[in-house]
Amino acid sequence: MTLADLRSTAAEHLDGLLLALWLDAKGDWNRAHEIAQEVAGPDGAWVHAYLHRKESDLGNAAYWYARAGRAVEKGDLSAEWERIAIELLTRS
Repeated sequence: MTLADLRSTAAEHLDGLLLALWLDAKGDWNRAHEIAQEVAGPDGAWVHAYLHRKESDLGNAAYWYARAGRAVEKGDLSAEWERIAIELLTRS
């Protein structure tokens, strides 16, 4: 699956963190956050961090970036969304 495929696919074809990112892109931050919270490990923490940064909860975001083993992001949110999606897609 490509980034373009992810953006254009239907939710029923996705699960886990890719579904969380898809939901976030469609404006459903709450459901995306629920899913990210359920995924253990660095990838779940990274998506969780991104979502908290998006809601401007920077302290919470910093905690989750640390759990993900990543530096706190400060750049464009859409660029970070793409980086996360591309990395996850290369592993699926």
